[in-house]
This record gives sequence, C-alpha cells and structure tokens, in this order.
Amino acid sequence: MNDFSAAQRSRVTMLDVAEHARVSKASVSRFIGDDRALLSEATALRIEQAIAELGYRPNQMARGLKRGRTRLIGMLVADIRNPYSIAVMHGVETACRQHGYSLVVCNTDRDDEQERQHLALLRSYNIEGLIVNTLGHHRDELHELHREMPMVLVDRKVEHLDSDLVGLDNPAAVELALSHLEERGYRDVLLVTEPFDGTSSRIERVSSFKSGIAQRPVLRGALSETGSDLAFNLKHFLSTTGAGPKALFCANGVAALASTQALRDLNCNLFEEVGLIALDDLDWYPLVGSGITALAQPTADMGAQAFECLLRRLRGDDGPARTMDFAARLVVRGSTLGNLR
Repeated sequence: MNDFSAAQRSRVTMLDVAEHARVSKASVSRFIGDDRALLSEATALRIEQAIAELGYRPNQMARGLKRGRTRLIGMLVADIRNPYSIAVMHGVETACRQHGYSLVVCNTDRDDEQERQHLALLRSYNIEGLIVNTLGHHRDELHELHREMPMVLVDRKVEHLDSDLVGLDNPAAVELALSHLEERGYRDVLLVTEPFDGTSSRIERVSSFKSGIAQRPVLRGALSETGSDLAFNLKHFLSTTGAGPKALFCANGVAALASTQALRDLNCNLFEEVGLIALDDLDWYPLVGSGITALAQPTADMGAQAFECLLRRLRGDDGPARTMDFAARLVVRGSTLGNLR
C-alpha cells in the first residue's frame, strides 16, 4: 500500500518506474502492454512492485493511440435533457462496458454550431466508431467521418448517409395508437408534436397519423405543435364541436409533458374531458391522474442494438446498410378509458 495522492500519481512517469525497478523503459512498456510474456518472472515482479510503490497509472489514451486502438466510442445526441435520449444512451453505455469500450457523449443542444464543434472534438479523441442521434445538418462532416470509421444512426435518418439505422417502427406505433383510441370510443384526435426541424422520425409519425386518419372514416384528426400556441390550440380543440369524444395523441415525451401542463393551466378535468395517449413511457406517466396510456419504446434494447451494429462493423462487416425497427408496446392506463368508464 502507498500513500501517494492522486496528483502525485499523475506525475509518475514510465521512466520513474523503470529507474525504481532497475529495468529499461522498454521492459516497463512491455509489462503494461501486450508483451508481458516476453519478460522474466523476476523482472515482471520488480516492475509490478515499483508500479504499486509509486502509484503509477498508465496513460490509457496514449497506449491506445500507439496501438491504433483507443476503445472509445463516440455518441452525438441532439438533446440530452430528452428522457428518450438518456434511456438510449444508457443502453449504449451498458453494451459498451460489457465489451470493454468507453463511451464519449456530446450534446449538441439542438444547435448546429455545437454539432459542428462536437464532431471535430470527437475526431480529435480518435474514437473508433460513432453513434448519431441528432439533426444531421452537418452532412459533409458526417459523410467525411463515415469514410474514416463505422457509424450508426439512432431514431433519425441523415439524408444520403448510407449507414445502419436503429429506431422505432413509427408507422406501426401510430397504427397501434389510433386503433386503441378508436376501440375506446374516441372520434376526435389531436396529434401534438414538437416543431418540425427536419427530424425524420417526427415527419414519419405525422405522415403515418394523417394516412391512418384517412383510412378511418369514423375518426377526425388535427395537428398542433408544442410552443407558445399550444394552449390556444388545445382550448380551441376542446371547445369545438367534433365527431365525438376527444383525445390527444402526443408524439413523444416532450409533447406529453407540454400537453399535460397546458391542460392543467386550462383547468381541464384530465382524462374526463379529453383522453390522452403518448409515445414513450416515462416514469411520471403513472403519477398523472389515473395514469397516461403509453406506447413504450424498448430504449435500452435500441441502445444496445446500436452498439452491436457498430461492433460488427468494427470487426469487419462490410455488408449493405441495415435498418432495424423496433416495435412499440401498448401500456394501457386510465387516460384512455373512453366510453368504457
């Protein structure tokens, strides 16, 4: 045991260890690298004791660069505050750890300049692969990085980027939601989504909603974005005579939170005056009224699958790009009791 502080340990060099063990610097390098078997047992023991006594910590980044391997995976996320992003990131990190990799996460905060800077930063870290969950506005930089390393997209497509994509089967999820609302007796449905900003998954959900409504003569559909006009749009939706019982379909957890807050501000009797179903299944959903019905995404599995795709590419898989769509799972709670009350 030694009483070296962390600061002191960080100043101990490989040369210090070599001098303390009375061996060459090359021998120390072999000991902490992949050539330990080339050393005699006595030499290895002296080096091991010197490392313990001096509190030496090898520079893992430098070792990785020397061997051409850093075992670092980069992940670029658009909004780290979004519960979906956190859940997927946790799935990625868990899978990384199981395979001996470390994850470097950069949050663009939905800012194009931040995205550009983070892409340059990740490249400087010599990451071995990249997982992308962002707007992808810097297509040239992403294409250039993709030529250098494997890349997997999560949830969002990037135009003309021929890369593996892991996400939700959005058309099937929307179909599941509309079928459930129709079966529960709702006839007037308002889809609430975050503003369009080129996000492919949002566009796909809205498109699926419109086509799903068109195929159901008994349903009438409308659309509202989150933002300053949401409360006004909700008030108009609730006060206008419609085709029958009304329900909101929130396209993600952010839209669900904004809608719930706006309904409370309007003094709406939650789930009595209006039903509600939401994509994602967040921890707070069961705590609101009689609980919010959800379309749960297998986010941990999606994150793990994104890393598994990347790992296959790192191991030499050069097959065509694949798209892996996961199915949503309906979790029924009190917010869609409808005519079954």
